[in-house]
Amino acid sequence: MKFKSIYLSAALALFLASCGAKKITAEPLAITTPITAKKAELTEVQEKRWSDLDLLKDTIPGMSVDRVYELLKDRKSTKVLVGVIDSGVDIEHPDLQGVIWNNPKEIAGNGIDDDNNGYIDDVHGWNFLGDIEHENMEFVRILKKGDDGSETYKKALAEYDSEIAQAKAGKQQMDFILKADKSFQEKTGKQDYTAADLEALKTDDQMLNAIRGRFVQILSNVSRKELMDQIKGGVDHYDSQLKYHLNKEFDGRKVLNDNPDDFSKKSYGNNNVIGPEKEGAKHGTHVAGIIAQGRGNNLGGDGVATEHVEIMCVRAVPDGDEYDKDVAMAIRYAVDNGAKVINGSFGKYYSTHSDWVYDALKYAGEKDVLVVFAAGNEGTDLDADKSERYPNDDKNTLTEYTNNVLTIGAISYNYDAELVADFSNYGKTKVDVFSPGVRIYATTPNDTYSFLQGTSMASPNAAGVAALIRAYYPKLKAAQVKQIIMESGLPVTFDVVLGGDPNTTRSFSDVSRSGKIVNAYNAIILADKMSRQ
Repeated sequence: MKFKSIYLSAALALFLASCGAKKITAEPLAITTPITAKKAELTEVQEKRWSDLDLLKDTIPGMSVDRVYELLKDRKSTKVLVGVIDSGVDIEHPDLQGVIWNNPKEIAGNGIDDDNNGYIDDVHGWNFLGDIEHENMEFVRILKKGDDGSETYKKALAEYDSEIAQAKAGKQQMDFILKADKSFQEKTGKQDYTAADLEALKTDDQMLNAIRGRFVQILSNVSRKELMDQIKGGVDHYDSQLKYHLNKEFDGRKVLNDNPDDFSKKSYGNNNVIGPEKEGAKHGTHVAGIIAQGRGNNLGGDGVATEHVEIMCVRAVPDGDEYDKDVAMAIRYAVDNGAKVINGSFGKYYSTHSDWVYDALKYAGEKDVLVVFAAGNEGTDLDADKSERYPNDDKNTLTEYTNNVLTIGAISYNYDAELVADFSNYGKTKVDVFSPGVRIYATTPNDTYSFLQGTSMASPNAAGVAALIRAYYPKLKAAQVKQIIMESGLPVTFDVVLGGDPNTTRSFSDVSRSGKIVNAYNAIILADKMSRQ
């Protein structure tokens, strides 16, 4: 009889577990009438958290994150480990405290590989770059290996010639603007001059008169400080290109003492997941913040899946192109150490060891891990463009290789023809779905916050929704979570401008596989339904 009672208890527990929480009866959001785009400028609060807002309530095409938290109130969830493969993460940022993964099997600082995973003292993740900050572009590394007569070499050479010319011209233009700015400061007697100051300025300097109109136009919308911050970004970009990305004499890998063409060695790098310089972790810190920064704490923006996730920091993306070996190793590390969602906000157009990455993605699928990638920022049709973008999940055949990879394009807060971010790549088969990626406010190093944009920001927004689904419905498989995010999105039926070119338009339904924008509220409703089937 005792055996029977234990059996019945187990059966009852199994039944209750299968039933889970009370069924969600809310209806998914649907666009039943045309929505008039928001005409007024976003308020400061809206701009800092527009991706949390709701298209039907706010006429802003956010992901309905605020609404979904109302739906999930008082429901139980489990923590989900999200691997952030990026440039590093400032784990000391106050708004990321409490969400950084602590490897429970590793004793910090004892110099021993306690968990026997091949990585010593990997308490918060692993840094596959060691002290590398900058790197060549992949096509430059191909050129440095010598002319092998291949089409790849010829293509790389043509791209190098084009890029080096553009970089030199861009650097010259930035220097010209900086010189003009200094002259305007001197002639107006003001450090932060305005458009009105320049309009009133009298000068015989032809150079200044030639550029003054452009300065006036820009300063009518932003302050001189904001303008010069943007110019500084341009200066840094072209400096990096000329010093590192396109410099054939530069060898960033030598400080690591690792052969990127030898996949047999995995224990390289170190456990400093921030990286050698905190500022170098800006991109990764921002990505981590989009997923997991605090909600409602009045510090910065609001994380999509805060309190439901831990961030595993995997540094593999330098300033320049990542190595295939590092990416493949990073994916495998995240999978082997418990990540259920991986975000990869990076990509390139040449790959010398793509099979290593494809195998890693396949491995992640076998271990039930969803991998979310950014679609890229070249404003191009990935289906039509002959360039091959890596990583991808189809081996560049337009046929899905593995069903656990989600590729994300970026939208803006304009619910009109300019919905697709002008920089975002797109493609009916290459891109799965779109999410917010324009002016996203999140954590940056040294206790700061910044607006950044790119499909790099759209990807963690979608990854955050994936983590939210896996937190509340842990029995759903990675492929099911991908299906849910794509199917539950809000469809957009009007035509959109692509690549920032008003002459290039297409129906939004034809720029991704789903034809939809990510919606967390609908995703949870569909996840609840699917979990009960």
